Amino acid sequence: MATLYLGADKSTVAPNVIFSGDPWRVEVLKRYLDNPTHVAFNREFNTYTGTYHGIPITVSSTGIGAPSAAIAVEEMHEAGMRVAVRMGTSMSLQDDMLGHFIIPAAVMRREGTSDTYVERGYPAVADIELVNAMNRTVVDHGCRYLNGIACSMDGFYTQMHDSKLSLEQGRDISSTFDEMRRLRVCAIDMESSCILTVSRLMGVRACVVTLATVLENLKDSLKGDERVSAEDLLCRVALEGLARFAGSGH
Repeated sequence: MATLYLGADKSTVAPNVIFSGDPWRVEVLKRYLDNPTHVAFNREFNTYTGTYHGIPITVSSTGIGAPSAAIAVEEMHEAGMRVAVRMGTSMSLQDDMLGHFIIPAAVMRREGTSDTYVERGYPAVADIELVNAMNRTVVDHGCRYLNGIACSMDGFYTQMHDSKLSLEQGRDISSTFDEMRRLRVCAIDMESSCILTVSRLMGVRACVVTLATVLENLKDSLKGDERVSAEDLLCRVALEGLARFAGSGH
């Protein structure tokens, strides 16, 4: 039986899954797969399965934020997923990392969805062998990576970027970034800690591969063709890193 939202089952999903927040970035991933089959596109969940260098891989979207990401991980687990890679973008707190890869060793749990699974003291930690496979792949492409601590939060317009309402209410967004820098957090996103936590509870090996496309409070960002090229590279690195990991017998 197909899952409730993703419309997936064990006959249509590979053991190796890449999750992208953006459903349209899945279309970029799909172009690099051999013999891609469209599983379903329902709500924010767009899913294909194919092979990459002979390795069966499913690519799917989660939408924005931890609640829908948890749904995607749950349903892929139901369909037989054994390895999960969150591939996406992040907000760097280090100016020199704009346009480079952030592959966190672990992520602070400041989103609320993972709290519904397990107490907050349970860590959101990436699988070290999967992280190392991604690190080697980034180096193969002549790029830089950082294995720091990231943080996932729920409130984009309350914690990460000024809005009309936040300015009207006098909310000081800068306090978020000041705290994160004191804690030596290198990047912020909205899904990673939930995906790592839930995957670990499932016994699914997981990591996060992000590209820093913006700096704190969007003070600078990749734009236009530069961003398109960077996101294409992100897709290739995620696919190649996952294929390297799966092909090595893990």
